[in-house]
Amino acid sequence: MSAERDALPGTRRAASVQIATRPLWRLRLVDRLPRCLLYATCALGLLASARFAIAPPRTVSTVIDNTGRAQPDLAARGYAVLFARRYLAWNAAAPQPSEEPLASMAGSAIEPDAGLSLPPDGSQRVLWAEVVQERTPSSGRHVYTVAAQTDASGLVYMTVTVARDAEGRVALAGYPAFVGAPLSAAAQPARAGVEVADPALDTVVERALRNYLAGSQQELAADLADGTQVALPTLHLTLESMQRLVWSPDRRSVVALVDAQDERGARYTLGYEADVEQLHGRWEIAAIQTNPTE
Repeated sequence: MSAERDALPGTRRAASVQIATRPLWRLRLVDRLPRCLLYATCALGLLASARFAIAPPRTVSTVIDNTGRAQPDLAARGYAVLFARRYLAWNAAAPQPSEEPLASMAGSAIEPDAGLSLPPDGSQRVLWAEVVQERTPSSGRHVYTVAAQTDASGLVYMTVTVARDAEGRVALAGYPAFVGAPLSAAAQPARAGVEVADPALDTVVERALRNYLAGSQQELAADLADGTQVALPTLHLTLESMQRLVWSPDRRSVVALVDAQDERGARYTLGYEADVEQLHGRWEIAAIQTNPTE
């Protein structure tokens, strides 16, 4: 039969069937692939759970105060001061008791005595020590400058580097160093301001400071604004005179320069800043020099 007859209208063409061959291993792989992926996902989940159980990640949190500034690491700071005290206090006649406290802080990273060799004789005591400067070269690592007053060497400054290990414990991070004091300059002149020309405000401020310095809580309360909290000084003084009273630039507080005397006869020139507010024509004190709630 010719091709023309095969193509006549209404003639049904027979369906063609094609047979393709594929390797058996490929068919098995395609069949098992979803199951293998499921097993792999389960295995990874189990490994991750085991890792978190054995060595959970430690979150280093930074405490922020209400001003947005990070609070100091008090534990690391105290550790630096403790080391400085132990390092600078020694007695050549009893070297072992002097070295034992250092050895407990040195560990294996530095020498047990932190590199300190005592002289043949003599001793030294630390009268006081405190951190006066701080540098943070990297996260969790602090370099503290500690000022220490000693009876033999006088006032000395030294840096102590403190870090936190993987578990959050404080530790020394190297040997100490003797350094110079933080740079300082001569006292700056008192802040200039416009003299207070209101006799009523002058009277209220002087009376409030007189009662404040004398520790007279009840008398002071009469000049305080509602809700004002004031912590009285522990050293009671007698206000002798108020030299001057000037406004702050924002006119919300005044600065008073006063002369005072203690019970032994020592005389002081002191400067106090007081927040003031006027209510119904009467001046009231809203704060004196510090905020005891902060």
